[in-house]
Amino acid sequence: MRDLLACCGSRAWARRMAQARPFDSDAEALDAGDWIWNGLEESDWREAFGAHPRIGDRASGTAAGEQAGTRGAPRAVLEELGRANQEYEERFGHIFIVCATGKTAEEMLAICRARLHNDAPTELRAGAEEQRKITRLRLERYLAT
Repeated sequence: MRDLLACCGSRAWARRMAQARPFDSDAEALDAGDWIWNGLEESDWREAFGAHPRIGDRASGTAAGEQAGTRGAPRAVLEELGRANQEYEERFGHIFIVCATGKTAEEMLAICRARLHNDAPTELRAGAEEQRKITRLRLERYLAT
C-alpha cells in the first residue's frame, strides 16, 4: 500500500486500488485508478492535495522531478509564485495543485493566477482533475518498474 500512497496521498484511493487487484493489464490498472479517484469524496481529494509540497517550494523525491520547471527559474518568478500560492490557499483552503510535469515556473504561475478567479466548487474540481493527472503519471511510472 505504501507504493500506492506514493502515487496518490489519499488513503481511500490507495486502499481501493489495493482491493481491486490483481489487474489484467497496466491499462486496466490506470483506468481503475481514474475511476476510483473520480468516485472519492471531497475530503479524500483534499487529503491527496495535502500530500504535495507547494509549487515552487523545495521538493524531494518524485515531486522534485515533477516540479523541475521551477529549478533555475528567475527569483522574481519564484517569489510571485510564492505569493500566488499563499493567496490561493487563503481563498480555497488547500494548496494550489497542478500537474507540473513539463511546465515552466512561468506557466504554473499563469495557471495559478487564472484559477484564482474560479469559485470554490469549480476550483476543487479543477484541483481534483490535476491530482488525477499526477496520480496517473505516478502510477504509470510505478507500473513500469
